[in-house]
Amino acid sequence: MKCYQCPLACGADRPGKAGACSVGSIRIAKYGLHYYEEPPISFSTGSGAVFFCGCPLKCVFCQNFDLSRNLRGKEISVEELADIFRRLEEMGADNINLVTATQYLSDIEAALKIYRPSIPIVWNSSGYEKMETLERAGEFVDIWLPDFKFMDPKLAKRYTGKENYPDFAAPAIRYMAQKPLVMREDGKMLSGCIIRHLILPLAAYDSIQIVRYVASLKSDAYLSVMSQYTPFGDIEKFPELQRRITKREYNMVKDAALETGMERLFLQDFSSATEEYIPDWDF
Repeated sequence: MKCYQCPLACGADRPGKAGACSVGSIRIAKYGLHYYEEPPISFSTGSGAVFFCGCPLKCVFCQNFDLSRNLRGKEISVEELADIFRRLEEMGADNINLVTATQYLSDIEAALKIYRPSIPIVWNSSGYEKMETLERAGEFVDIWLPDFKFMDPKLAKRYTGKENYPDFAAPAIRYMAQKPLVMREDGKMLSGCIIRHLILPLAAYDSIQIVRYVASLKSDAYLSVMSQYTPFGDIEKFPELQRRITKREYNMVKDAALETGMERLFLQDFSSATEEYIPDWDF
């Protein structure tokens, strides 16, 4: 089946042939209870994360570099994916967290026909999405968890080679932000959207644009501003990425976020820039 699920629309005949995302058949690097998402997602027991291999975007600084380049992981069937959903639910996961799943939308749809968990399903995405894909995923997604990486096309081109990232991400974020917010009294999210943004070195100006764009949506979505950037990935040719963000850069974005008056806001501590957020990929 020719694949057009992501904005690259490469038309690869998957699963036999790998697409621009670097994968053909279903490949995962790891699954299990994950505790490093925002509090309403990780909650008490942990988010039931499935880390998929491959990625249409391929940021040079990717913290999940081995996954996005399909350098590790194992091939599984649709039936095995459905069984993973079941196992995570039996382990007590607070939700099923589909991490970088865009290229596997058809496979996930098939797996959910075999077993549909009774806990919320999270779509954990780069934000580089086609509307048709989001509308299909919206049939089963309870919580959208997208990144909004760049507003400046020049930054997108420099770090991903996809100058059109904002053209796809901005309307995708607007669509996902409209998901009705449903929170349990104890703080667990059952439905809604959390928009993430990672502050990058020398890019605070772009972060401020993103913060203001999200605020302008006037939705029930949360904004999660992250300071955890840690030099990683294929950044040898990018000297500006070989350091963490400065306190000044962090404060510029933090102040801009607070000035918007957004009530649903997560601000990661400046001290969060450590390698503990880079997962261990061994099963």
